[in-house]
Amino acid sequence: MEHTTFNYEDHVRSEWVDYNGHMNDAAYAQAFSLAVDAFMDYIALDEKGRNKHAYTIFTLETHLCYLREANEGEKIYVTSQLLDVDEKRLHIFFVMKNSGDDVVSTSEQMLMGIDTTHGKAAPFPKAVAAIIEKLWKADKQLETPKQVGRKIAIRR
Repeated sequence: MEHTTFNYEDHVRSEWVDYNGHMNDAAYAQAFSLAVDAFMDYIALDEKGRNKHAYTIFTLETHLCYLREANEGEKIYVTSQLLDVDEKRLHIFFVMKNSGDDVVSTSEQMLMGIDTTHGKAAPFPKAVAAIIEKLWKADKQLETPKQVGRKIAIRR
């Protein structure tokens, strides 16, 4: 069972294509960053929510896996799966697919909630926490994707 409540849609922009004729590695990171922004909107931390709560989210760590080439103009969409949560952090897994439903890339991330008034980590505002809790209840039932927790090493 795949959780697809959150969905960010885009396409491979011409400025994302490199000399190899497909999406540049940095562009995958940019697309996932845009997906994080859309995810923030989804959990009520859009511009209005950020201002109301004096709160935002920072990315602490990310791990990208490049699984398939994406070509200029190709439609892409990103879904999310919460892997773990606490009062101020989200361990989240994003999957980028193309219009053929092929997995193009994945991004495992640790996100931290930040009180912008004090410039430090802080618990999610209650309204945001309620949305996160609802997502977590659905996502914690899901199977852990095989790319989660991978380390970079030469296999011997």
